[in-house]
Amino acid sequence: MQLPLGKATRDAYGEALKELGGENPNIVIVDGDVQNSTRAEEFAKAFPERAFQVGIAESNLVGVGAGLAACGKIPFIASFAVFMMANAFDQLRMSVAFPHLNVKVVGSHAGISIGEDGPSQMGIEDVGLACELPGFTVVVPSDEHATRAATRAIAAHEGPAYLRTGRIKTPLIYPDGCKDFQLGKAIQVREGNDVTIIANGIMVAMALQAADDLAKENIAARVLDMHTVKPLDHEAIERAARETKGIVVAEEHLVWGGLGSHVAQSASMNHPTHMRFIGVNDTFAESGKPEELLQKYGLTSEHIANCAREISKMEKDLR
Repeated sequence: MQLPLGKATRDAYGEALKELGGENPNIVIVDGDVQNSTRAEEFAKAFPERAFQVGIAESNLVGVGAGLAACGKIPFIASFAVFMMANAFDQLRMSVAFPHLNVKVVGSHAGISIGEDGPSQMGIEDVGLACELPGFTVVVPSDEHATRAATRAIAAHEGPAYLRTGRIKTPLIYPDGCKDFQLGKAIQVREGNDVTIIANGIMVAMALQAADDLAKENIAARVLDMHTVKPLDHEAIERAARETKGIVVAEEHLVWGGLGSHVAQSASMNHPTHMRFIGVNDTFAESGKPEELLQKYGLTSEHIANCAREISKMEKDLR
């Protein structure tokens, strides 16, 4: 089944942020000279007195955001994911996480699907870094409607949060709106009792395509949209481990430190099961067309389906 194409998650973020700005006068934005790319410009045009531009200086960007939060504002601070998390990690650690300030960090242009911009612009370690910050909530929405819901959710959440958005247009997972979105609660977007595919971001659409392909072989794949990496939905993971033969985790991120690592840790503690992992394997990508990069580095529905086939042939009992 071909899913209809929706907006890029960065576009949905910009629209949701503008709406929130009209509802809550305490929301402000801080940007690092890329607001036309992060789409924070939508807010800045509507509420220029609440929009602060610090230039290409991510460490200072975080400091300004922390100061605004300490004064009672709700700052959304945004830049490319790799610049925000890699360049300013120490400031996020000491100025935001340590005092547990109410700063909302947005990393745009995440993953290898930004394409021609190349490896220096590709955030492939950002989720892992964000999860390492004590007290941070970490969210990776799968489509425009999930992004709108996630933006509202982190705005209402008291405490620091990281929201990951992307550059390319994404298939619509929730064409009627993501009404069941809750931080820390996975959404089951497809039923199945043979194998479970857990994904987030653009990989949810890939997981659904893989499930369609597997269904032709009488393999029923459950698909979970694990939009919140931290806090993780341990109950959904345990149910998947108990009720299906194993779990495939798919993410547009390094296979170490991201969603797969956290799902594996959860499963190992609660109900060990067979697992496979789809992600970027210990390498940087390169400049190229998004679809070509996803194919080359194994982030496709075909790769997910192959892993699911392996698991479906295994015996359930690990003992």
